[in-house]
Amino acid sequence: MRISAHADSCSPFPSPEDLSEAFITALPDFGSVQWVASTGSTNADLIQRLRRSEPIPARPWLLGAHLQTAGKGRAGRPWANTAGSTLMFSCAFEPKIPLSKLPGIAPALGVATCLALRALLGAQHDHSALESLTLKWPNDLQWHGAKLAGLLIETGPSAQVVVGMGLNLRDASALSEVLGREIADLGMIQAEPLPSPAQIVAHIAKTWQQALKVYGEHGYAAFKQDFETVDVLAGQPVQVIDQGNILHEGIAQGTDHLGRLCVVTETGAIPILVGDVSIRPAHTHNAKGTP
Repeated sequence: MRISAHADSCSPFPSPEDLSEAFITALPDFGSVQWVASTGSTNADLIQRLRRSEPIPARPWLLGAHLQTAGKGRAGRPWANTAGSTLMFSCAFEPKIPLSKLPGIAPALGVATCLALRALLGAQHDHSALESLTLKWPNDLQWHGAKLAGLLIETGPSAQVVVGMGLNLRDASALSEVLGREIADLGMIQAEPLPSPAQIVAHIAKTWQQALKVYGEHGYAAFKQDFETVDVLAGQPVQVIDQGNILHEGIAQGTDHLGRLCVVTETGAIPILVGDVSIRPAHTHNAKGTP
C-alpha cells in the first residue's frame, strides 16, 4: 500500500489491515506496528504489554485504532472520538531517560508535534498561515484557540514512555456542539485532500522518536526556544486550576529550563509542573465547566 495523499486520503478511511501494512513499510525500525478496528485505549494496551514478562519486540512500537472506547486525555478525562473522524494512536519507546528528567517530556513532545504538523501541512500553506496552529502548555494543539489534538504521555516499567495522540480530522463543528466548547479539525486548516492517515501517523511517530533521542541527550533545554514560537499562552492572563479549584492566577511567561510553565503572579514567578492541572485564559474560565 502506497502512503499517498491521493490514494490514501482521509475519505474513505483506510482499513486497519491497510494501515498496518503501510506502517510496516513506513516505520522499518519499529519493532511492532499494528492498527485495529476498536480497542479500549491504545495507551493502556501498550502499557499492559510492556508489563508482561515474556520476550517482546524491541521498541518503538506503534498501536492505533479506528475507535477507542475508553480513550482518555490528561487527568483521566475521556477523549470523545468517532471512527473515521479522529486519528487515535500510541507509541511505546525505551528512551533511557532518568525518572527525575521525565516531567519535561510532555511540553517537549508537544513542541515537536506542533512543529511536525506545521511542516506536514506546509506544502499547502505559507509559514504565516500556519502560525495559528499553536501549543497550549503542556501538550494540547490548537487552531485559532480551538482544540485540534491532545497528547497523553505515560510511563511504563523501567521508565519506558508511552505517547498517545488524538487528532481531529473532521466533524469538529458537531463535536463542539456536543462538548459545549470550541473544537477544531484538520479540515478547517486544509481543504481535501488532506495528508493521508498513514502519512500523518508515520510523520508524527518518527518525530516522537527523534524528539526523545534529543531529549535524552540535551533535556528540555533543546526545546525551550522552539516552545516560544508556538506558545499560545505567552503574555496571557491565566488561571492554574486543579479539580475545579483555582490555585494560581497570573501572566504566562513561557517555560523554564525544566519545561515548567512560568506564571508571574502578584507575589512573584511560580513554576508549574506538568500534572493534573488545567491552564485557561483567565477571562474564559468557568470553574465548574468542562476542563
